Amino acid sequence: MSSRELSKARRALTGSFVGTALEWYDFFLFGTTAAIVFAPLFFNDEDPTTRTIQALLTFGVGFIGRPLGALVFGHFGDRLGRKGILIFTIVMMGVASTLIGALPTYATAGIVAPILLGILRFVQGMATGGEWGGATLMAVESAPPDKRGLYGAIVQLGSPAGTLLSSGVVAAVVALTGEQFLVWGWRIPYLLSMVLVVVGVWLRLAIDETPDYKAAAAQSAGLPREVPVVAIFRRIPGRLLVGIATYLFGNAGFFLLTTFMISYVTTTLGLPATVVLGAISWGALSQGVIMLVAGKVSDRISPPLMVVVGYVIAAALAFPIFWLVDTRSTALIALALVLGLGFASIPYAVVGSTLTQLFPIKLRYSAIALSANVAGIVAGFMPALAVWVLSVTGNSSTGPATLLFVIAAISLVGSIIARRMILADERDGLLGGEAVPAAMAEPQADR
Repeated sequence: MSSRELSKARRALTGSFVGTALEWYDFFLFGTTAAIVFAPLFFNDEDPTTRTIQALLTFGVGFIGRPLGALVFGHFGDRLGRKGILIFTIVMMGVASTLIGALPTYATAGIVAPILLGILRFVQGMATGGEWGGATLMAVESAPPDKRGLYGAIVQLGSPAGTLLSSGVVAAVVALTGEQFLVWGWRIPYLLSMVLVVVGVWLRLAIDETPDYKAAAAQSAGLPREVPVVAIFRRIPGRLLVGIATYLFGNAGFFLLTTFMISYVTTTLGLPATVVLGAISWGALSQGVIMLVAGKVSDRISPPLMVVVGYVIAAALAFPIFWLVDTRSTALIALALVLGLGFASIPYAVVGSTLTQLFPIKLRYSAIALSANVAGIVAGFMPALAVWVLSVTGNSSTGPATLLFVIAAISLVGSIIARRMILADERDGLLGGEAVPAAMAEPQADR
């Protein structure tokens, strides 16, 4: 790769990472404030548990919007390229988040308040549905052949960066506004979204289209073009199911360890919100470091194998994480989130690179977006399900811990199958189950 191509690759990586971090800031911000803000301000039920479940169900509405966003933006991302779609999705997310910060509460607008909240959460979900797949492809398809695992992991660092930013901003605003936080202070993190969007758009305007996409587009020029989602279900439905299973823990496990954990620590254990927000911040920091290491190691042992190893670790940690939290010790809760968001996120670091290998180039945007966001439907309602399981098991953490273990086990099985498919493709000279485009034949052989 020439110095000019390497410069373009690094620019694509920077734009993908920063834009993804800002997008996840907006999406995770809702989860951070669902139990402590939206439950008391936007829902009128007298039972605190019911209000919390209602707020978490609204949080889950975003995950219903994600597959629709994956379908729409994946279609145009496969047809028109990655760049334009990524600019559109970050603007869409920023506008929705800013409007959430301006919403009236239940006391002012009655039932209209939670309805508007749900609509804007759905829009957030659509934007996220188109964001992750495009950002991953922009970085991985532009990367040097021997650094695709690392580049994919750096994009995934947008998740802990967004988590750290959202929990940090909320914690800072809580500290600054005190008792006024539930009056007006909670709006500040949402209104900041529009400022952050400007930065993301500026960075992404400087990105070029990816070499992989250009090669595939040149090869298919003048040929009849299928609707990507139709082609996926007609030609590779089995790979899509494997992709969904492989990605599941990346969504569902994460929101059990963040959104549900905030509710569990503050409502069930009765500890201040600052305890769990601080623990999540430490967890996000560890997640960033460990994911970066995992990305570098994956380029030596292969991303698919790294994902398998990571899910074994995630399954092993499911119960110890909750045992540590149940001690009510601030230090041990922080350790639990370091383990959960750090070591249990090893597979998340390179799942994007793995799914990129699993699907053919002309269908990649749609396929990996659908994999992540169909899994997200389950994930979005996992915090509400965990609260319900907790209530029917006498507030025992065994229920949520079992959910976390089952999710890790499902993703472990999916990752093992995905690795076998990718190895079979390499043996047969294929890419995502299809012949490699002629313009990519040599670089692919080098990998």
